Amino acid sequence: MEKKSVLNNYRFLSLMIGAMIVGGIVGWVAPEFAQNLKPFGTVFINMMFCVVVPLVFASISSSIATMKSRKRAGKIMTTTVITFVATGIIAALIMFFIMKVYPPVLEAWTEVPKEEIGEYASLSDLLVNFFTSNDFVGLLSRRAMLPLIVFSILFGFATNLSGGADGIIAKGLTALSDVMMKFVQMITYYAPIAFFAIFAGLVSDYGSQITSSYGRAMIVYYPLCFIYLFTAFPFFAWLGGGKNGPKTMFKYIARPAIVSLGTCSSVATIPTNMAVAAETGISKDVSEIVLPLGATMHMDGSCFSCVLKIAFVLGVFGQDMGWGMLIPVVLVAVLSSVGMSGVPGGGYIGEYIICSIFFPNQMELAFPILIAIGNMVDPPATMINSSGDYVVSYIVSRFVDGKDWLDKALAKKEAA
Repeated sequence: MEKKSVLNNYRFLSLMIGAMIVGGIVGWVAPEFAQNLKPFGTVFINMMFCVVVPLVFASISSSIATMKSRKRAGKIMTTTVITFVATGIIAALIMFFIMKVYPPVLEAWTEVPKEEIGEYASLSDLLVNFFTSNDFVGLLSRRAMLPLIVFSILFGFATNLSGGADGIIAKGLTALSDVMMKFVQMITYYAPIAFFAIFAGLVSDYGSQITSSYGRAMIVYYPLCFIYLFTAFPFFAWLGGGKNGPKTMFKYIARPAIVSLGTCSSVATIPTNMAVAAETGISKDVSEIVLPLGATMHMDGSCFSCVLKIAFVLGVFGQDMGWGMLIPVVLVAVLSSVGMSGVPGGGYIGEYIICSIFFPNQMELAFPILIAIGNMVDPPATMINSSGDYVVSYIVSRFVDGKDWLDKALAKKEAA
């Protein structure tokens, strides 16, 4: 019975992996045909984006609204943010040292393509848009995830103060959260078809570029992400879950890692992360705060790419990334990675921040280079960002529920 259960658990996962592999082959062999498949993948991503806004609002608000102790909610959030910043700094430091040993560009470029830069948020707008939206309608978009999370947190506390877990609003939020999770389960049945189309389009778009002048940077970035997953993540899981942490983490992490690779979106991976967190035994209030917050603030993969981008463009202009740049590079990597999902302009805001700080007089040259790198490293970066949210929940659980939280969860499963 146990073997049959394992097969059932991994059957759908194997189907998704197979769809990704076949899609990649189609994209390589028939790139023009693969372009026609893109809408099938876009449908899945759009459906996930449509469901994630009410899911995030309901899950965070209900989690805080039904908490018996507001002190616990504050402890969860404080531990979460500190952990996000700490792991982001670690990731940025790792990439900085690698760039010193293996710089991505050995010779300055003589010709660099130019690209017009559109309108982007100023520094003051960046701060405002990081936490708020200009009206309620603006919250109903995945492009305003951080303002939505701030609103959901405040709404949850307000609900808690006006009735708590037994109030009508709190019960309604809990019911809405359950409904949205079922909604996601329905959408997931379409995933194998979507993943086939997504990976066919991905390979047809970027296959030739990866083997061109950007190849040296990709040789560093792609292996680093997988090495980080198999070294840093087990260490974080051990810190949070003790001796059983790494083994349990590897049992569940494949699902969010693969979903994030296919969708290239931390936000779209939230439902999968919540599902595996529940199966792991992580407290619901922990997962419903850590995971949505992590989708916009926990960006270790983006910290990797930010440092890589800075080193790459410096090499293009024939400049060296000296040790004196260590602190500013790490700070920009962490801050821009946190801010990229929280303001209008999408992922390009990170590139704009890098340009404005390090290449203010060469922005028209640096900007398109940064965007090209960002597009090519997006899948593994998102994988580290999203699956890392699940791992961070181990650390938060240790500080909130005690160092033996995982042992208790595993014992409860065995007893059941």
